[in-house]
Amino acid sequence: MSTNLFDALHADDETLDRLHRRLERDAGADHLLDVAYRTIDSPVGTLLLAATTAGLVRVAYDIEDHDAVLTKLAAAVSPRVLRAPARLDDTARQLDEYFSRRRTAFDVPVDLRLAEGFRRSVIEALRGIGYGHRKSYAEVAAAVGSPRAVRAVGTACAHNPLPVVIPCHRVVRSDGSTGQYVGGPAAKTTLLALETTRE
Repeated sequence: MSTNLFDALHADDETLDRLHRRLERDAGADHLLDVAYRTIDSPVGTLLLAATTAGLVRVAYDIEDHDAVLTKLAAAVSPRVLRAPARLDDTARQLDEYFSRRRTAFDVPVDLRLAEGFRRSVIEALRGIGYGHRKSYAEVAAAVGSPRAVRAVGTACAHNPLPVVIPCHRVVRSDGSTGQYVGGPAAKTTLLALETTRE
């Protein structure tokens, strides 16, 4: 084993961070980075953020298994996936502002390649549900021109690739109960309360 490799394998955390930043920089410069990702802590648990050059492509709850999400991204988008936090600084900042009640809408480019057909129509419709407002699954179904597709709307919400940023948490049952949520019922309740409670 060469001395350099031995040293790299036994380097301290600071050195490893420096090596990773260099890898991130070089991969970006050589156009070898197709999906950048990072994680952030939030009131609803650790969120995985992933972006392509087109925009934010995935937000995932820890309940979804971040490693599994990254594996799916590698298969669906590109195997060139790398932790590159700086590429997602703006998204992380906007999420922090949202969770601290200083932001009511997100202004980040999104890449919706993971949502197709009817699901894509539903995801696009969700973007029109404003902060602090709620729509029923039936109302969303009617809005996308398929009033009988209430269950399909629920399925589309459950497969929303960008929860929180595209607000599927604002879709509730007709009786006002919260219904299911990709991040779990506690996360949905937390997000709805966040948007209705004033400090």
